[in-house]
Amino acid sequence: QGHAVESGGGLVQTGGSLRLSCAVSSSGGTACWYDVTWFRQSPGKQREFVAGMNYEDRARYAEDVSGRFTVSQNAAKNMSHLQMNSLKPEDTAIYYCKADPRSWCYDRNTYWGQGTQVTVSS
Repeated sequence: QGHAVESGGGLVQTGGSLRLSCAVSSSGGTACWYDVTWFRQSPGKQREFVAGMNYEDRARYAEDVSGRFTVSQNAAKNMSHLQMNSLKPEDTAIYYCKADPRSWCYDRNTYWGQGTQVTVSS
């Protein structure tokens, strides 16, 4: 079974930076490229979109992170990164990556990571 794994979360002060990573493995190790989308969930809130890239390598951002966060991915290596700068206490959440296979992949599964905690202290 394939999977997605986040890393890079932690505790940082307001104004600080963190870089999250998402590594994706396909089911059975079959060749596949994945497009990764980042979400986050705070206590008592629904999971929300943060940033993502599509198959044309076009990035999209939620309004409240635009200009502060930068998403990048190397689809061939199944790696995605979320660079988070100028962090605010309201960015505190569990961050998840979601990996969607490209249309040509034999693996048709979508994978969610287990989440990584980001805490921004004031």
